[in-house]
Amino acid sequence: MEGTREPGMRSVGSYCSVTDADDLSLLRLLDKPKLNIERKRSFDERSLSDLSISNIRGPDPLDGIHSPGAGRSGFNTPSSSAWNSFEPHPMVADAWDALRKSMVYFRGQPLGTLAAVDHAAEEVLNYDQVFVRDFVPSALAFLMNGEHDIVQNFLLKTLHLQGWEKKIDRFKLGEGAMPASFKVLHDPVRKTDTLIADFGESAIGRVAPVDSGFWWIILLRAYTKATGDSSLAETSDCQKGIRLILSLCLSEGFDTFPTLLCADGCSMIDRRMALFFMALRSALALLKQDTEGKEFIERIVKRLHALSYHMRSYFWLDFRQLNDIYRYKTEEYSHTAVNKFNVIPDSIPDWIFDFMPKRGGYFVGNVSPARMDFRWFALGNCVAILSSLATPEQATAVMDLIEARWEELVGEMPLKICYPAIEGHDYHNGGSWPVLLWLLTAACIKTGRPQIARRAIELTESRLQKDGWPEYYDGKLGRYVGKQARKFQTWSIAGYLVAKMLLEDPSHLGMISLEEDKAMKPLLRRSSSWTC
Repeated sequence: MEGTREPGMRSVGSYCSVTDADDLSLLRLLDKPKLNIERKRSFDERSLSDLSISNIRGPDPLDGIHSPGAGRSGFNTPSSSAWNSFEPHPMVADAWDALRKSMVYFRGQPLGTLAAVDHAAEEVLNYDQVFVRDFVPSALAFLMNGEHDIVQNFLLKTLHLQGWEKKIDRFKLGEGAMPASFKVLHDPVRKTDTLIADFGESAIGRVAPVDSGFWWIILLRAYTKATGDSSLAETSDCQKGIRLILSLCLSEGFDTFPTLLCADGCSMIDRRMALFFMALRSALALLKQDTEGKEFIERIVKRLHALSYHMRSYFWLDFRQLNDIYRYKTEEYSHTAVNKFNVIPDSIPDWIFDFMPKRGGYFVGNVSPARMDFRWFALGNCVAILSSLATPEQATAVMDLIEARWEELVGEMPLKICYPAIEGHDYHNGGSWPVLLWLLTAACIKTGRPQIARRAIELTESRLQKDGWPEYYDGKLGRYVGKQARKFQTWSIAGYLVAKMLLEDPSHLGMISLEEDKAMKPLLRRSSSWTC
């Protein structure tokens, strides 16, 4: 969420611990055996055990085991018409109307969606542009609805923009950098369309959009899963684009500690940890095993092993780990040190002791010498679940935490992006962001906790449309429309639609979820939250 845009509660025990009939039906759908249906190309995730550095081999052994055809995405379950426990909410039709009004066209072809269509706003700023990151929920909504052309056009056009020379204040960016956003300028006299790309020169702090490339790779995989056709991903241009992005993020600057060179607020777990991990796993599935592809596959495999161990070992926090940190000794030497990052126990904030339940846990935002960033970041923890950076036990613990701390993390409008938020009344980028609903819903379905998503969607439907689809909400409970929030924020609209479609047809989860790779399963001590 970085950049320029950037009481009435039922008890958790009575609401979330009892699985109702709809949830049982949903869980059965997810557990149904996969079908064998022919399609143009198969597309399934490669296992790291199949791509070990000493054993890079030919065709994927899973080739032929597929996800269903166009519009379906990996969990081979009955279509939504076969499971009619969901009554269409009147808000859905309005959301689709609003999403279509945000569509941008280039030379007559749909190319993306505007960040916001708020005609009442005094300043347009850059909300009239198509942001790579913001378009992802819109793209998923279109893919789930069987509308593939706009996503294909977007992927190809941003790939074209990647090839442009890029500068920020006379500094030349790496060849693989993707634009943060772009704008289509229409000339009604000459009847021409021109693209203008922003590579970070307009962002607060002039931050280069490192996450744009990650989202582009993740979206390319989602498109391939949804269509059942890998021909786009296998083109020489797409393969080159993937390799260029990887050249940037697999460089020494990202090595071992991917949070280096990140300012506070940019080092969220979503930006350089979970999102990085998910992009690498997606790239592993997309890269061809030709000469150039194999080189990057080897580097990805090495990095995934190191990154998964690093994150699961040092960035995971639960009740037992917090108690261990509380008792840390400082200035320990040699490889036998327990406090490897020399975290000072006195730096532990007071709020964390009451916040941490006995059951539950989450990935923290940053681990640096002397201090840890104990804050909760919703996007990163959800992406950690979807990418299987989180082990199944850790994913369950994250869901336990959300249930146990519902008021703090969800409140009256899903979902708090960061907890605790910025102190005082300035909650921008620390408030509740409705776009996160789709990520929460996907994580809930993957962990078998759809009742949590259903409850969050009901909260959203009680207000979001009435409030004009705002960008974010202020206040500890998300009670107030954000002071500077734009109305008709496209990703708020699309996030709701994706959440509804995921809950209605969980087969769509295959677009954005990667199953656990046994080759990366760590040998970690069991957490207290896993055994409660």
